[in-house]
Amino acid sequence: MGDMANSSIEFHPKPQQQRDAPHAGGFGCTLAELRALMELRGAEALQKIEEAYGDVSGLCRRLRTSPTEGLADNTNDLEKRRQIYGQNFIPPKQPKTFLQLVWEALQDVTLIILEVAAIVSLGLSFYAPPGEESEACGNVSGGTEDEGEAEAGWIEGAAILLSVICVVLVTAFNDWSKEKQFRGLQSRIEQEQKFTVIRNGQLLQVPVAALVVGDIAQVKYGDLLPADGVLIQANDLKIDESSLTGESDHVRKSADKDPMLLSGTHVMEGSGRMVVTAVGVNSQTGIIFTLLGAGGEEEEKKDKKAKKQDGAVAMEMQPLKSAEGGEMEEREKKKANAPKKEKSVLQGKLTKLAVQIGKAGLVMSAITVIILVLYFVIETFVLEGRTWLAECTPVYVQYFVKFFIIGVTVLVVAVPEGLPLAVTISLAYSVKKMMKDNNLVRHLDACETMGNATAICSDKTGTLTTNRMTVVQSYLGDTHYKEIPAPSALTPKILDLLVHAISINSAYTTKILPPEKEGALPRQVGNKTECALLGFVLDLKRDFQPVREQIPEDKLYKVYTFNSVRKSMSTVIRMPDGGFRLFSKGASEILLKKCTNILNSNGELRGFRPRDRDDMVRKIIEPMACDGLRTICIAYRDFSAGQEPDWDNENEVVGDLTCIAVVGIEDPVRPEVPEAIRKCQRAGITVRMVTGDNINTARAIAAKCGIIQPGEDFLCLEGKEFNRRIRNEKGEIEQERLDKVWPKLRVLARSSPTDKHTLVKGIIDSTTGEQRQVVAVTGDGTNDGPALKKADVGFAMGIAGTDVAKEASDIILTDDNFTSIVKAVMWGRNVYDSISKFLQFQLTVNVVAVIVAFTGACITQDSPLKAVQMLWVNLIMDTFASLALATEPPTESLLLRKPYGRDKPLISRTMMKNILGHAVYQLAIIFTLLFVGELFFDIDSGRNAPLHSPPSEHYTIIFNTFVMMQLFNEINARKIHGERNVFDGIFSNPIFCTIVLGTFGIQIVIVQFGGKPFSCSPLSTEQWLWCLFVGVGELVWGQVIATIPTSQLKCLKEAGHGPGKDEMTDEELAEGEEEIDHAERELRRGQILWFRGLNRIQTQMEVVSTFKRSGSVQGAVRRRSSVLSQLHDVTNLSTPTHAILSAANPTSAAGNPGGESVP
Repeated sequence: MGDMANSSIEFHPKPQQQRDAPHAGGFGCTLAELRALMELRGAEALQKIEEAYGDVSGLCRRLRTSPTEGLADNTNDLEKRRQIYGQNFIPPKQPKTFLQLVWEALQDVTLIILEVAAIVSLGLSFYAPPGEESEACGNVSGGTEDEGEAEAGWIEGAAILLSVICVVLVTAFNDWSKEKQFRGLQSRIEQEQKFTVIRNGQLLQVPVAALVVGDIAQVKYGDLLPADGVLIQANDLKIDESSLTGESDHVRKSADKDPMLLSGTHVMEGSGRMVVTAVGVNSQTGIIFTLLGAGGEEEEKKDKKAKKQDGAVAMEMQPLKSAEGGEMEEREKKKANAPKKEKSVLQGKLTKLAVQIGKAGLVMSAITVIILVLYFVIETFVLEGRTWLAECTPVYVQYFVKFFIIGVTVLVVAVPEGLPLAVTISLAYSVKKMMKDNNLVRHLDACETMGNATAICSDKTGTLTTNRMTVVQSYLGDTHYKEIPAPSALTPKILDLLVHAISINSAYTTKILPPEKEGALPRQVGNKTECALLGFVLDLKRDFQPVREQIPEDKLYKVYTFNSVRKSMSTVIRMPDGGFRLFSKGASEILLKKCTNILNSNGELRGFRPRDRDDMVRKIIEPMACDGLRTICIAYRDFSAGQEPDWDNENEVVGDLTCIAVVGIEDPVRPEVPEAIRKCQRAGITVRMVTGDNINTARAIAAKCGIIQPGEDFLCLEGKEFNRRIRNEKGEIEQERLDKVWPKLRVLARSSPTDKHTLVKGIIDSTTGEQRQVVAVTGDGTNDGPALKKADVGFAMGIAGTDVAKEASDIILTDDNFTSIVKAVMWGRNVYDSISKFLQFQLTVNVVAVIVAFTGACITQDSPLKAVQMLWVNLIMDTFASLALATEPPTESLLLRKPYGRDKPLISRTMMKNILGHAVYQLAIIFTLLFVGELFFDIDSGRNAPLHSPPSEHYTIIFNTFVMMQLFNEINARKIHGERNVFDGIFSNPIFCTIVLGTFGIQIVIVQFGGKPFSCSPLSTEQWLWCLFVGVGELVWGQVIATIPTSQLKCLKEAGHGPGKDEMTDEELAEGEEEIDHAERELRRGQILWFRGLNRIQTQMEVVSTFKRSGSVQGAVRRRSSVLSQLHDVTNLSTPTHAILSAANPTSAAGNPGGESVP
């Protein structure tokens, strides 16, 4: 029985079943006990642990695990633990089934109108009016009775229904495959996340889903905790629990005060070890998530409301729900959560364009219907003077239905529902391909935003450099060694102190392992700077492992871990005589200020005055830095047995040090980086380096990379100087001052995370220069989170990056390499161009089809292109063309032009010229065919044919020619910048070739065998050749258009601007929001497959909140938020520890200003 209960628990934690079982599976704790334990905090939790288990090691014993060795890595045991305590996996929300997606696609207004019309038409076609009355109704149904054609009247209705089904299936299939891809991407991101556990005494990296209760996990700075646990041992551990509690202050954790660690929280400082006590749905995050999921549908509605509120407000109001900020579920919730980045620039422009086109289409179709009805009524009842007879009603109604169908068809063709499809296909295709280029895209729109990037702020370490650090110069015992000294050249005392200082005062998780392959370099594990120092120990023919075994981690008396404020790390150990020794290492200019002694060549202390320090900086540190080396100072201090200091007073403790050595660490520039940076500069993208390193080191590396060139006018600043220049007397940041600095700034050294955030925000907010800047940022540390979130596109490092950085980012660079960013730019630009190509093609078809249907209907009472034909054209031009044009592979030539920037319109002048030029050609041909075609081909005229008459060759030729012209114009649409060679690289895109040839094939079948349903009559070979000839004429005409210089056509307007909001006042902004909201409502009312497409790309993002926060609008919104940001900046100044927080806090200036809730 126990077993049964246990297996059900894995999915539905039902503690009561567990209670009946004896202590589960031989473990000393039940699931229910552990769940109850994890709900306690602080002192309560400690008390409970003492009462129930004695202490943490008692808990470990009950869970049959060892605090130092961890679990035995045996699969049966792990499996049993999963059976009893659950897996570390929160089941994601069920994806929508294919049928649900079909049902959604059917909700589209246009399609519903068509379906109704088709059904009415079907019904009427089965009603045959009595023959003798037929005369009384006029020539209305003349010519229908021959050859039983009347029986075929139902075909049109059926064909329309069939084509509707086609459209629905295609839409649903696209959505389904997109959802599938998205899930694939999510699971890939989840698999990427690994966590360090101890099993069999070995440190292992296991996927987060493989954690089990009883595992001993190492937690370190930057981790996102994947499960709940109890601390066994900690060094200076601080946790940000805001994702669960909404409290933004960091919580100090220690084994003797507050040992409870919760999943979904972030480690902001320090390190430690914990025993895992709850995983998956039983962890705190999981419980909340189950609550959210269990309420399912009705919860969802409330959820949406909650989500709309500003992040922080939501957190305070519903502490439980606030866990949505918790990252564990965020992965699963990604779909449902309003995405981190608002609707992208491109989608903003497209939405606007679609609303405009939709309105125009609606007006045109309404006019078409009205004109047709009036024409018919006036002709039948006024000119011919007939009276409306009851028995003729069905016949007349049939006419009205026909007119209505024509009107709807005009609307269908006018509305570009292929746009969202094109965007989705293009983005999804790019995302898939970007994987191969080492870009893991977390937010779809980031990929397109990247194409507009005008600035990249990059980290130095690991991105521009190889992140394989080695010590190449050192200063030991009054001697500056340009290479590694021989061990015999050093005094044993210095050597011994140095080895101890390096081995003990570094994370014990950092080590150097033998190479995997013969002849390869040794593997560096952990912090790379520490690896360089440990490598230095090995180069001095000593070993760090014995020292660490002699003083294991739990014997360390006190650790001050490295963080961005301290820029140093110190460790205290107890000496055998009862005194203490502190080892410290850190940035040389910071640590040397705290040194009062230095070891001379005999290893004795010698005074170290400020004057000596200046000498040392000038003679040793600056020359090292100018060679691009990072300088690290290693020092120590002894405390005698009687005088134990106050360990919490860090400034007292880490002072009065004795310098042992200063080493210069080289981190060579990646060989491919200079070329990548040159490409960026050629593409009009400014690369800036933001680093925590010394300014000379930074400048030397920047020169090697080509970020700064001799003879250019550039700035290299240190963080302090940067702040002095951009802040006024009160210490507030002023945009005007920033605008004087950033355009020339190329290197920002010794910068804090706040500086990075300030710089990014300043560049994005700046309105100087001819176009607004779009900024990409790379980061790897926890402290880079705010800057990554603020940036238009945040890149996190896949290898060196912390979980926090990855969570804040849009794209993860799986190889940490700068060249991958250049690839991302290329793909991004390609997406933009693909959309433009598609637009150019689509709008030409739209313009022509609408005008033909409209004028044809007005002059000949019948659209030359029938409903079913229009739907086929719609399918070609929407679905197929979006596939064909959206999958063009990128070329290097994309990097030869300047970025488009935020405010460039979607449809450039050149494109407008192409659209109108081709439309003129196509209209001329079609109208010629319509009015004199029958003479030219010597066939019967198809104009003014009565209802249900058989399809004419005349109209078939028009339809065929129309489709041929579209096919050849699709080839023209491959180039949008006025290039001559439209066939360039056409074979590198197999999808395009397949689609064009496939469409051509289907067209032949439709014309020759389509018959009544498609209103086609078979054509002769000669007629086909003429159709083809006119189609090929498109290519020739394209060359003619390309010859006309765009600059001469001043009259052409561009279209599809992004919402240009910078100049607006607040009231106007509010009106603008109203207007857009209204527009969206109108869309909802009016028609459009469109919107569902967009809304699927950006789930549940109301346009209002989008435009409120969207990058291109921030001008006006920011005026309101500047007060907020100043408040935050003041807190940044006064409390360095909270600097990261105030920037990361959801209410910060970057968020929704003033925390207004969004309608």
